[in-house]
Order: sequence, then structure tokens, then C-alpha cells
Amino acid sequence: QVHLVESGGGLVQTGGSLRLSCAASGRAFSWYVMGWFRQAPGKDREFVGTISRSGGRTDYVDFVKGRFTIARDNAKNTVTLQMNNLKPEDTAVYYCAAGRSVGTNTYYTSDGQYQDWGQGTQVTVSS
Repeated sequence: QVHLVESGGGLVQTGGSLRLSCAASGRAFSWYVMGWFRQAPGKDREFVGTISRSGGRTDYVDFVKGRFTIARDNAKNTVTLQMNNLKPEDTAVYYCAAGRSVGTNTYYTSDGQYQDWGQGTQVTVSS
């Protein structure tokens, strides 16, 4: 099990940028696929992006491709989500999640594949 803490959320204008960080503690961070999800008010939680254990593979939901970038530093037990050209529809609570994996190049796009979750950080994009 890993304990995850997100940071970096806040209020930003349309077109602005934010960088979310997720710090992990507990079992070896490099054993885990990492993902980012978000939940807007009144909506279901949705997948945003994922990164493999090695960091060599990533995947994103279509509506953030080209705007969001996930990276990880296994030496520092952190994963980041760089968000550029933010839009009001990006407003949500953002969560990082960890999923155990055997494969170093595997990634996960479904929330059911993740076992550990952070508390979330609020991102608000004003129009």
C-alpha cells in the first residue's frame, strides 16, 4: 500500500497552467502504475492520464491530449501532472492513484485497476 498526497491545485484563468504533484510514501513507488483522475461537481470520476512504472509509456483521455503531461520521478517518489491551456471544463478535484503492476511498461486507464488513492486537490479554471 502507498500513501498519496496531492498538491498544486488552485484557481487559474482560462488558458493558464498548473502543475499538480503527488508524493508517495510506503511501499516501493516504482512497483506502481500511476494515474490521474478528476471529478467535477455532479459528475462521475473520470480518467485523465496514466504513466507506466518505468515512465516510458503514458496515455491520456482525448480531451486533455496535447495539453496535459504526466511525468514521474521514481527516485523522489513523485508523479506530476502538468496542465497547460486550461479550460473552465477542466474544473474538478484531481486525484492521483497507484496500481500494482508486474510489467514495467503497463499502464491502466480504469479506476478499478488502482488500489490506492490520494485525497484530491481542487483545480478551478475561471472563464
